[in-house]
Amino acid sequence: MTTAGDATPSEQAATPDYEDLTRDIADVPAVEVITTVAVHLLSAAAVNLGLDKPDSEHKDLDEARKLITALAGLVTASATEISSFHAAPLRDGLKSLQLAFREASLVPDEPGQGPGEKFTGPVFG
Repeated sequence: MTTAGDATPSEQAATPDYEDLTRDIADVPAVEVITTVAVHLLSAAAVNLGLDKPDSEHKDLDEARKLITALAGLVTASATEISSFHAAPLRDGLKSLQLAFREASLVPDEPGQGPGEKFTGPVFG
């Protein structure tokens, strides 16, 4: 096994310098961290709702419920911290997921009892 000091100049050029490619987490603004996490939750919930493609084999409403509830808590708690410029699209995405969940459920939850509705209040189409 060779180390970076043992590598030839051409091998060193082909090997990325991971120190240059990574940012110190302290340099990442909070709004970026919050919105990135929210987008990951949105995406994972959409896949678990089967919204990624027709006849998706990934449909799992129990997992989707957990993800939507976590997203609702994050968006609700952070909305005043990240400004409405960032929070509004996250709220729209959250509401769309909540409505999609209601549509996908064989037995829809009562208003106010759906995923994340303890944070957002009842969601209606």
